[in-house]
Amino acid sequence: MLLRRVIPCLDVDKGRVVKGVEFVNLRDAGDPVELAVRYQDEGADEIVFLDITASHEKRETVAELARRCADDVFIPFTIGGGVRTARDAQAVLDAGADKVSVNSAAVARPELLSELAEVFGAQCVVLAIDARREEDLERHRSGAGTARPLAHYGVYVNGGRTAVGRDAVEWAREGVERGAGEILLTSMDRDGTEDGYELDLTRAVSDAVDVPVIASGGAGTLDHLVQAVQRGGADAVLCASIFHYGHHTVREAKERMREAGIPVRL
Repeated sequence: MLLRRVIPCLDVDKGRVVKGVEFVNLRDAGDPVELAVRYQDEGADEIVFLDITASHEKRETVAELARRCADDVFIPFTIGGGVRTARDAQAVLDAGADKVSVNSAAVARPELLSELAEVFGAQCVVLAIDARREEDLERHRSGAGTARPLAHYGVYVNGGRTAVGRDAVEWAREGVERGAGEILLTSMDRDGTEDGYELDLTRAVSDAVDVPVIASGGAGTLDHLVQAVQRGGADAVLCASIFHYGHHTVREAKERMREAGIPVRL
């Protein structure tokens, strides 16, 4: 039976964990290693660190974060931010990370996914996708020909601020074909809102690829985690605010999921 994972996400800015709404209005949430150890003790399956620091020395920044974590964090952890080449990934993995996450660098140069998978294996390559809901108008095929909104999801970079003109579901499919072993899917419309995951987006991507999909963006209650798995088809749920600010523990999240019939590791 496939166990569903609960993964705390730590956005790191200048060495501190921060959290905002749609990547803005950031608040300090603590030291990344201390938080990671706490979540590990509560039963987290993995940890994701996303370094959002604006720096020209990104590779060394994320490698140092990996080194700090490697001494105290014994569950798998992923680090994203600043990985633009196989050499960058090598530095982070050598420092102790289990996986690397790539986002804008892969959008700019999709061949990066193939290069990483060839060197390190697909199991080490996470494609992070930031998506926003967009609407086109299509004509009814019958009736008076009035227009109605047709929702789809576009890919964005730069913290969800810049559209790249790609469809999120198609990009997920291409990313997996190129070598990504996992999709980290964030709804920029929901990020930090605590209104729940974007279930239509999660389901569409889950149905389109044959690798695990991590739902991200919007968790505010434990029932949201249940919905992401049962209705969205997610293999794992990424959470930040509900853990960082003491609303719930990882243990409570897993107990609620198990009550709903979702297999988890306790």
